[in-house]
Amino acid sequence: MNRWFKQLGLVLIVALTTAFSAVSFAQSAPAAETEGQIWSQLKAGATGETTSHGQFHNQPINTYDLRLLDVRSDWLAPGLMLALFGMIIIFVVFIKINGISKLHGGFSGKMVYRWSKFDVSIHWLGAIPCLLLILTGLVLLSGRYFFQPYIGEGMWSSMVYGAKQVHDVMAIPFMIGWALMTVLWAKNQLPKLYDLKWMMVVGGYINFGPFKGKHPDAGFANAGEKLWFWAFAAFGLVISASGMLLLFPNLFEPSRTLSLIALILHSVSAIIITAFSIVHIFMATVMSEGGMECMVSGYCDETWATQHHNLWFDEIKENGTLKYKDQA
Repeated sequence: MNRWFKQLGLVLIVALTTAFSAVSFAQSAPAAETEGQIWSQLKAGATGETTSHGQFHNQPINTYDLRLLDVRSDWLAPGLMLALFGMIIIFVVFIKINGISKLHGGFSGKMVYRWSKFDVSIHWLGAIPCLLLILTGLVLLSGRYFFQPYIGEGMWSSMVYGAKQVHDVMAIPFMIGWALMTVLWAKNQLPKLYDLKWMMVVGGYINFGPFKGKHPDAGFANAGEKLWFWAFAAFGLVISASGMLLLFPNLFEPSRTLSLIALILHSVSAIIITAFSIVHIFMATVMSEGGMECMVSGYCDETWATQHHNLWFDEIKENGTLKYKDQA
């Protein structure tokens, strides 16, 4: 797809170049000569002047800055597009073929306490900004290559400006939610031996072949949720640290090299978190019947608990912490 867009862009460029060749030819030689002189001076270490008083205020550009443009256009921009839309397409096709994981015997009507109101709150504190950051990040990272060619300049500039404002504002609540979830939920996300069996049968979500009807053991969190949690914890740390560096350059005064590294790490982490987020959203809202209720009310149906988290349900029955929602 990226190659197709590049070919289309090349055709447009050739057409425009041909149309205005008579005018541009007269100006191209002096411009090229001037650009060559400036670039030679920059490569030789020329410095400039600015009102900034930062440590690197007089460094106009690194000679290797242009490499980032190729990395962005060839890898990062299409990578984020694929992480979002590619995963959505994969799940839609998978659900069309496989179907969802239904509760055997249907809903029991008895709701089991699973998450506190505070836990539900911090989940949405991280989740809502995360979704907004993904969408605005898509505009900022990939928009130039996938959106701008098809919309007017006025609309594009407004879109970029709005995306930048929302992205900056949502960064702080996302980091707060990430920190709270990482610290408070880690104890229930530690790997266990039975997680390997869960992975071997894909959690029992496959409705055909040798996987059909399998319901592997799972504690409070299953192996898939643990994988998502630790990916979110690790890459959330990277995206938060790099984001702070990019959001407050006057505070940290990073070099241009460090800023470029932060930008690449930020983008790569965003791609990974986006892909995992799509999986997480589909699993919670579509694939697992009754799963979404957990992060709405904090309670889950008893059938859902015994089918998807049997070891946890057995544990809370044995230690006396099993609590049902008042049906009155």
